[in-house]
Amino acid sequence: MFVQTAATDGYLDILNEAWRQHLAPRSPDAPTVVSLFAGCGGSSLGYSMAGYRELLAVEWDDGAVATFRLNFPDVPVYHGDIVRLSIDECLELADIEPGKLDVLDGSPPCQGFSTAGKRRLDDPRNRLFTEYVRLLRGLQPQAFVVENVWGLVQGRMKLVFAEIVQELRDSGYNVSARLLDARYFHVPQRRRRIIFVGTRRDLGIAPSHPAPQSRPYTVKEAIGDLPHKQDASIQHTWIDEKQRSTATYPLALRARQGEYYAGHQKRIEWDEPFPTILKPSGVGIPSYLRNAYCHPLYTRTFSVRELARACSFPDQFRFAGNQGAFRIGNAVPPLFMRAIAQHVKELLKNV
Repeated sequence: MFVQTAATDGYLDILNEAWRQHLAPRSPDAPTVVSLFAGCGGSSLGYSMAGYRELLAVEWDDGAVATFRLNFPDVPVYHGDIVRLSIDECLELADIEPGKLDVLDGSPPCQGFSTAGKRRLDDPRNRLFTEYVRLLRGLQPQAFVVENVWGLVQGRMKLVFAEIVQELRDSGYNVSARLLDARYFHVPQRRRRIIFVGTRRDLGIAPSHPAPQSRPYTVKEAIGDLPHKQDASIQHTWIDEKQRSTATYPLALRARQGEYYAGHQKRIEWDEPFPTILKPSGVGIPSYLRNAYCHPLYTRTFSVRELARACSFPDQFRFAGNQGAFRIGNAVPPLFMRAIAQHVKELLKNV
């Protein structure tokens, strides 16, 4: 059972209201957040929509930082390798003392965790997660939020999941982890993620997670007001699936609803939520083709603005350069993080 909010509002109305929340002035006592692995600002936007004041964002990727600065010109950015960010420098950049920060947020990649062998946290491949823990222990925030892939609770990866939880608990925090789906938090996309919420043990507050807030929104509700033309600026060339060759054609004309075309793209359903939007990738395939989906009405991929809607970025959010699709696929949906941030703010309100 979910708690429906703004059920009568259209999706665009929800996005526009969320953007107004982002632009609203912050009071001096607004909760504070530092965002590690900030990317282009999906999580940061969610916290801003929830009324937080961001003290520092940490990100190494040039393109992501360019987009972040377009949308958060007043937030200090550490543009560099997190490994080189000392505790003292982090505190200085954020202008805060240890223990005074409300929330430390981050989505540290965990690709280095092995599903076999010793699964040691000091494995060099796990550097980014250990860097998150290092800064967590140095900043001593009242709470933390970690977002990661749902595969951490699948199969033998459950052993890795348990090790992560223990490391966070050893940092002095009560920890709760739950699998949440963004489609129940006003995001028109099926996107399951593990969300870790921790509260500093001395506060005596039990960590918890937000309850579902909305029914799933459909592709039509998300982008139905946008132009649905066969836009030449969106058309790409597709690898010929019949010949299995490198030859390309302007369009895959044989695409049908719910079926694959061009070997790996799929026409999605108009009256269902978007599938999980992934960042473009793939060996031997142009980056803009891999993990792409076909528009329900036209044989083309989605525009950056349509993908942004799918990930709950308001239309006012700007993307630097020509890698908007990559930034969106790699981002935490803002409305998803807004719900989590609001819940954590409620947990800390009496501290």
